Amino acid sequence: MLVIITVLAYFAVLCVLGRVTSMRATNETFFRADRKSPWAMVAFGMIGASVSGVSFVSVPGMVARQDMTYLQTCLGFILGYFIVAFVLLPVYYRMNLVTIYTYLLRRIGQRAYKTGAAFFILSDLTGAAVKFYIVCIILQRFVLDAYGVPFVVTVPALMLLIWLYTRKGGIKTLVWTDSFQTLCMLGALVLIIVSVAGRLDMGLADAAKAIAADSHSRIFEFGDFMSPQNFWKQFVGGAFIVVVMTGLNQNMMQKNLTCKTLREARKDVCSYGFAFVPVNLLFLSLGVLLVMLAQKEGLPLPQNPDELLPMFAATGRLGDVVTVLFTIGIVAASASTIDSSLTALTTSYCVDIRQRPGDERLRRCAHFFIAFVFVVFIIAFRSINSTSVIDAVYILCSYTYGPLLGLFAFGLLTKRTTDDRAVPYVAVASPLLCLTLDYVTYHYTAYRFGYELLLLNGAITFAGLMLKHPPQPSRREGA
Repeated sequence: MLVIITVLAYFAVLCVLGRVTSMRATNETFFRADRKSPWAMVAFGMIGASVSGVSFVSVPGMVARQDMTYLQTCLGFILGYFIVAFVLLPVYYRMNLVTIYTYLLRRIGQRAYKTGAAFFILSDLTGAAVKFYIVCIILQRFVLDAYGVPFVVTVPALMLLIWLYTRKGGIKTLVWTDSFQTLCMLGALVLIIVSVAGRLDMGLADAAKAIAADSHSRIFEFGDFMSPQNFWKQFVGGAFIVVVMTGLNQNMMQKNLTCKTLREARKDVCSYGFAFVPVNLLFLSLGVLLVMLAQKEGLPLPQNPDELLPMFAATGRLGDVVTVLFTIGIVAASASTIDSSLTALTTSYCVDIRQRPGDERLRRCAHFFIAFVFVVFIIAFRSINSTSVIDAVYILCSYTYGPLLGLFAFGLLTKRTTDDRAVPYVAVASPLLCLTLDYVTYHYTAYRFGYELLLLNGAITFAGLMLKHPPQPSRREGA
């Protein structure tokens, strides 16, 4: 009962923040926070928005199989955020964009604009639903089942609470609630580390020394280029993940576009870009400590690395306080992800698809409908109860970012025009071709593409746009 009370109290605080920040809110407030957000607040909140509930659980478990090599990707993130800050943000601010896909309308054409927005809506809706589903399953299995709360109640209840505090203030509310959620997530993480170190009879200084001396603290892998953990693959992949999944993603960019000036937006993006290294170092350090604790207590490591943290933190092995902290941490991380998706999808639907940014009734209806679709998706995943289907959805979502990379690269890196009518076909063909190529390559060589597939996907889209020329006017039209 303590866990449920804590969660309800947590959302009560978010609802209060939502009410305070949504006074006299308009569509301009919902979509852009009136362009008055403090950059430091945006930067701090973006840490929580970028660390999903899945990452909160998964990153500590990575050390069991990959050591700390994930930090190589985080180093690549820094380069990626600098590219976003100094290449993409100036374009978005110069054009005074509400959604970043409007750039495609002005640079390429109407169909490119609709294609970019549609790819974003498809990928963010399904991807966020899968992330939230996984978090709901973890909460259900390790926490709520003990209280007899059914899954069909858990999902609508959590989504209703998120809808309540985002429905009026939108992005202005999220700037403040994400900061609160980041504080809760990081606080929970640090306190869990302190608790685990205590179970190992270590102070924080001793724990730091033990982590540094442990074999799982290996960070760099320069030897085997074919390894998915190779430094250059991880580093370059990390940079492009940020460029595509942040810089070309309305969900991640919308809060960054609420800063008062381009200069402040740059400070915001670069600040939280650097923050990912120490934050993920904390997650991975927790993973090393949990492996040590499992060895000390004679417990086998779980087959699924994602269950390493829940095995201790959500089952009462570390006490009720840690269970509460784990719940707060995972709820904070997941809520700050799903509320951003809900707001960004509403914005893109109203501005990009319907092209009615001033219609408040449309915005309210779209916001509620998208929340409802999230609930339907998540309950459907539960009824399917097939990990392979969910993994397939997640993988297919990752393919949709390649065409966005190709579209924006064509617009930013060339001055050429293309046949706008062909853009949807090129954008659909590219991920299908990459999917086929990945399957054939693995079948014949056992090589599985990693982050580099994103670059290949974007390159194919880019090449397709370069090959398509605008239709020539007929002689009659040119006469």
